[in-house]
Amino acid sequence: MASANNTDVNLESAMLLTEPALADWLVAAPLILGFLFGALCLMQRKNVIVQTRIALFGLLLMLIADIGLFINVWQNGTVVMTMGRWLPPFGITFAADMLGATFALVAGIVGLAGGIYALSDVDSTSRRYGFYPFLLLMLAGVTTAFLTGDIFNLYVWFEVLLISSFGLLVLGSERRQLDGAIKYAFLNLIATTLFLIGVAYMYGVFGTLNMADIARKAPALQDTGPHFTIAIMFLFAFGMKAAAFPLNAWLPASYHTPRIAVSAVFAGLLTKVGVYALLRIFLTLFPADRDELGGVIAVIAALTMLIGALGAIAQTDIRRVLGYLVISGIGLMLAGLGLGSEIGISGSVFYAAHSMIVMTALYLLAGIIGRLMGTFDLNKAGGLYQASPWLGGLCLILAFSVSGLPPFSGLWPKILLVKGSIDVGAWWLAAAIIVSGFLTTIAVVRMFLFAFWRSRPEGLVEIGPISREGRIKLYAALGLTALTVIAGVYPEPFIQVSDRVAFELTHPQTYIDAVFGEKQGGSGL
Repeated sequence: MASANNTDVNLESAMLLTEPALADWLVAAPLILGFLFGALCLMQRKNVIVQTRIALFGLLLMLIADIGLFINVWQNGTVVMTMGRWLPPFGITFAADMLGATFALVAGIVGLAGGIYALSDVDSTSRRYGFYPFLLLMLAGVTTAFLTGDIFNLYVWFEVLLISSFGLLVLGSERRQLDGAIKYAFLNLIATTLFLIGVAYMYGVFGTLNMADIARKAPALQDTGPHFTIAIMFLFAFGMKAAAFPLNAWLPASYHTPRIAVSAVFAGLLTKVGVYALLRIFLTLFPADRDELGGVIAVIAALTMLIGALGAIAQTDIRRVLGYLVISGIGLMLAGLGLGSEIGISGSVFYAAHSMIVMTALYLLAGIIGRLMGTFDLNKAGGLYQASPWLGGLCLILAFSVSGLPPFSGLWPKILLVKGSIDVGAWWLAAAIIVSGFLTTIAVVRMFLFAFWRSRPEGLVEIGPISREGRIKLYAALGLTALTVIAGVYPEPFIQVSDRVAFELTHPQTYIDAVFGEKQGGSGL
């Protein structure tokens, strides 16, 4: 009888036998840091001062890791890390291409800004009950969702960020928070269920959950199994998570209920994970299905941006105005996906990064405005310009940026999207982009005029100077505003990044080659 010990097994095709480069560990660094510092914060839950310092240091380290990862990917291409040394498709893979690295970097910026703003926005009770651990956990989930190379683990990280976002949403246990949390949770759980069903169907069809493996097998299986059904299911699930029309009712019903620091981070990050998933699924995995659904996605994009802008005009609560502006921005991001061209996708990616920064800054600024006026109701607003002209200038910059007016960052991605629409003859989509920008301008200028330009209504307490706590909040908003000014005045580096992302997404073979290696990348089943 032959002994198993006498049989030589070649593990080169199944296991990584060489040590990965030290820089490649940056792919897993945000996950490790988020969980590590979240646990440390829990250990110090009764010592609020120490907990806060630990959390901010952790958020800073996560941002530094994101910066290092972005530089590594920019210089060396897609970075792949295999867990447990099992090579794809056998093991779990982290794969950071330019899309994932860019979104992770911007998420790190947003997370740190939210953590700094929370210093004066979140009271000690909420900190003891887990604000910073939830924030670190959510940021780890968001970032790892951008970097995972496995479709089931994308679902896992969606669950991680959703669980932590539920915790952030209900901190304070106020009635309106619980009401908003129920609406938020119910619709997101529906989307998550559809996502999981889609993952199960995908595994049944492809026999794998590795994204690169699915991408290389998809062309051969295009006409077999429920391929198109899976694509529709993912469009519905991620469209709901991104708050695209007609699945966007949960966002304006919930984003105005938590503390401003929480709303700001939500506005900057959560819907963008849904946009990321749509870009990844339909451009890397199912480009043929994107071609079939391109017209539908473009119509959804136009309706989302227009309804979001109209909804913003109709609101009198500043937080609800911003909630609808988040929705309108999602329509612009989906427009490039609907077009499918490199210029359109470049515009969508640039706009997504711009929106993550600007919408976070607008929410942070809204918190300062609401604290100074004692209300978020525009009908009771006024007199802020006399109290703080600098705050008015900051608000005007962000208003112009979110509207796509020069010389700020919102202008350039809209130009790319309009040009991409005209290039393929989609004049109606170009018109929708322009009209939505005009409506957005009306909404934000109206907000500025009510809060800053008109006189303070009689019978209300006069507005005092910005306190020390208010200045901390202002610094966080000011840092984000500086980024939108830089990207508007000097857009070339940002356009180069978005162009490279668009090239990689429209040429998925580069992603497959990075995960499997050039020798394996072109192989089929």
